[in-house]
Amino acid sequence: MARRATKTGKTAAKRPTLQQRVRGVLRWIRRLVLALVMLGLIWIAAYRVLPVATTPYQISEARRLGGVSHIWVPMEEISENLQRAVVAAEDANFCLHWGFDMDAIRDAIDDGALRGASTISQQTAKNAFLWQGRSWFRKAMEAVITPTMEAMWPKRRVLEVYLNSVEFAEGVFGAEAAAQHYFDIPARDLSETQAARLAAVLPNPQDRSAADPSDFVIRRANAIREGAATIRADGRDDCFAN
Repeated sequence: MARRATKTGKTAAKRPTLQQRVRGVLRWIRRLVLALVMLGLIWIAAYRVLPVATTPYQISEARRLGGVSHIWVPMEEISENLQRAVVAAEDANFCLHWGFDMDAIRDAIDDGALRGASTISQQTAKNAFLWQGRSWFRKAMEAVITPTMEAMWPKRRVLEVYLNSVEFAEGVFGAEAAAQHYFDIPARDLSETQAARLAAVLPNPQDRSAADPSDFVIRRANAIREGAATIRADGRDDCFAN
């Protein structure tokens, strides 16, 4: 008589192989990266129209100092004197590049990278979305965000966010707070000299003062005034000035 096979209950599930586990982890990583990219794009797109109420660096400084001064104002309430002065001081070719000034980068490399080549667009990406520091990872993130932001925002918006987020004194962020802090006036009323002095404290606002300028700040401010007049005359303010 033939023996009948007996059932032993549920067959034990086969354990996944190492290759299957690796594929599962890679699939999970791809999904996570895609989700982060989508969230990043949404964040950048939102800041195209929404005021940047605070930034990671402002939050960090608020914890360190016990509070910061920051008042968001639209571009129309920021003197064009300051708009031109900051561009002249930080990125004279702002209207001509797509986020990176390749000529400035090449010049910096020729100088042994002893001087900066960071554009206003790069600084805006860092200020609005990232943290301070010189790590390669942060620089890589900045390199990704900058052209994405440039593609999604008009140049005038890039400068508007920069002027509202940059630090002009310790714990004083943005043009409006800086104008009130140094001169007791709104940002829209800044004169050419006041605007040039504000721009002259960059990029070391904790060591320089626009209200009590050193000889260096005065000399730098005079050069910035000349530079601002030049970019106005040659049309390099076309992308942001009315």
